[in-house]
Amino acid sequence: MLRTLPSFLQKSCIDLIRPRPTRGRPTVSSPHPDEALLRLLDDGHARAVATGPAQVSLWTAVRVAADGGKRFRPALVVAAHDTLGGGRPEAAAEVAAAVELLHTAFVIHDDVIDGDDVRRGRLNVSGTYSAQAIADGAAADDAAGLGRAAGILAGDLALAAAIRAVATCGAPPDVVHRLLDLFDDALHTTACGELADVRHALHPGTADLQDSLRMEEQKTSIYSFALPLQLGAVLADADATTTARLGDAGRLLGAAFQLLDDLLGVFGDPALTGKSTTGDLRTRKQTPLLVHASATPEWADLSGYVGRDLTSEELVEARRLLTACGSRAFVEEMIEARLAEARAILETLDVADGLLPVVDACVPVSAPGDEVAA
Repeated sequence: MLRTLPSFLQKSCIDLIRPRPTRGRPTVSSPHPDEALLRLLDDGHARAVATGPAQVSLWTAVRVAADGGKRFRPALVVAAHDTLGGGRPEAAAEVAAAVELLHTAFVIHDDVIDGDDVRRGRLNVSGTYSAQAIADGAAADDAAGLGRAAGILAGDLALAAAIRAVATCGAPPDVVHRLLDLFDDALHTTACGELADVRHALHPGTADLQDSLRMEEQKTSIYSFALPLQLGAVLADADATTTARLGDAGRLLGAAFQLLDDLLGVFGDPALTGKSTTGDLRTRKQTPLLVHASATPEWADLSGYVGRDLTSEELVEARRLLTACGSRAFVEEMIEARLAEARAILETLDVADGLLPVVDACVPVSAPGDEVAA
């Protein structure tokens, strides 16, 4: 159960970048990736200034979108590089910052796809542009259209900046080529998962549990965990087996992370998570939580709370039904199983001491009762 999950899920994201044990080589601690990210954002701002005031506004929206969050993806890049005894700290910091910009791009685009105007408790790119248009006298539909356009374009800018940062990270050309291959694979996989997510929502009940789990692995696990770990390994000149096994561990960690995020999407506290607790139900997201519930007797009652906006009282009842039918416990057990399997892989690779502290600090935190904090 969430209240008894291991330490993976019971720590805040603190002290992420620090020297870590390496396997037989001196530690070369990488610079903090936030410094590299600020440089990338400053570079983008300079290009925007050269283009004009409207572009400055759009890039400022990207900058705001990149602010906040737990930064665990760049932390994993640096931790993998340092733990494996890598000797390219500057390049590791640059690539780590690129991964955070990649995440920013996906977040901006995801909100456009889901029709959400709020992220981390504040207006996102689309919401900001839409609200400003309404304040300027635009009709609601026209304002929403402007918001969507701004979100698409801002996400594109963040994505282009991320790829450019990898290409210019300063690593040898053959290493850069391998890094770009990993980025390209992650982009294709994430796009596939995102599209499957929307497609499954169009036809509730057609996706089985394996379809749902595969969609979540493609949408989140690869770019959030497998990609950062493998990027760090490549920068550290790790062998192919180690790099591949880190990808396996990353997929498991990402699956656990996304499954917990699914619980946050229903049982979380928006004041703590910054995300809606009715959005997944409203958009009929075919998460493992809902797919499992759809095969239980309680679904006859629960289905009435899916596909529409809910009042606070209705959300309480939907939560009760998801708990009573065993779907919440089912997802919690899957989280624990995947975390245990990932830990075993990292221990076999003899990198657990260097990587697990970062994972412990970065996977969302569980809270007592029916609410889950991020």
